[in-house]
Amino acid sequence: MQTVFINTPLGTAKIKGDELGVSVISILQEGEISKTIPLELKDAVKQLQEYFEGKRTTFNFPINPKGTDFQQKVWKALLEIPYGKTTSYMDLSKKLGDVKAIRAVASANGKNPLWIVVPCHRVIGSDGSLTGYAGGLWRKKWLLEHENPLKQQSLF
Repeated sequence: MQTVFINTPLGTAKIKGDELGVSVISILQEGEISKTIPLELKDAVKQLQEYFEGKRTTFNFPINPKGTDFQQKVWKALLEIPYGKTTSYMDLSKKLGDVKAIRAVASANGKNPLWIVVPCHRVIGSDGSLTGYAGGLWRKKWLLEHENPLKQQSLF
């Protein structure tokens, strides 16, 4: 398993992966930036940098997140939320076929190991409010504004 630390506008991103794909992208308050990038992580680093530069709206490097079958199902559904759009936890639960699973869906969303790439930041409360975000609500707000600046300016 290879690891690299890169600078982003939101802090230091830690990226872990191997030849099977990237398994973890997380955000840290700070950290030492890597001087070299392992070959297995070059595409992920390049695409994340392009995202932050406003030049990329989708990712196509291999991912390999670890989680339960249910978590994998939720993360797969998150991948279907388009750039610049949001959905609610309730709508996500309905899409997955069980409106009563809203808490389980929210829990799986919170355990998403692939920050930004599996866009858990695009899930908001049914009333349009920003709700829990492991990276901090200020980062969620920043990401949503980055992806859709005109729409988000009117919400806050």
